[in-house]
Amino acid sequence: MSDFYVKPGDEVRFSKTVGESDVYMFAGITGDFAGNHVNEEFMKKSSYGRRIAHGALMIGFMSTASTMMIDKSSRADMNETAVSLGYDRIRFIAPVYLGDTVTITYRIHEIDEDRRRSRSEITVTNQDGETVAVGQHILKWVANDQPLPSVAAE
Repeated sequence: MSDFYVKPGDEVRFSKTVGESDVYMFAGITGDFAGNHVNEEFMKKSSYGRRIAHGALMIGFMSTASTMMIDKSSRADMNETAVSLGYDRIRFIAPVYLGDTVTITYRIHEIDEDRRRSRSEITVTNQDGETVAVGQHILKWVANDQPLPSVAAE
């Protein structure tokens, strides 16, 4: 039997309605006050017709889902800490409008026990079931008595 913490098919979901405060707080934290996100009059003239949420905010929600997976896989006998090695193949398929409810599905796709890694597929859908973003995520389980890896070393 595997001593790994996750297995292919393990899944978590996170849902959130994207509100005005989410967009403005994210803009304040990142400094991204682009008209696409904060200027309703500007966006009325666009093909979108209204403001859209930051794509990077969706990545933040992906991070929330990865944390949920770590929490779900935690065991009392763990001698490793899961850390993010990064996100790959991020694509923003459709806009996320203020007021949309997004659901992030984070599913373990494969594991590499030798390298102590898992790769997950992430799908973000809106309240209509439309895919608005996708990506992949890599988690690495690092022994608690060893220094955390640098990305360059991986």
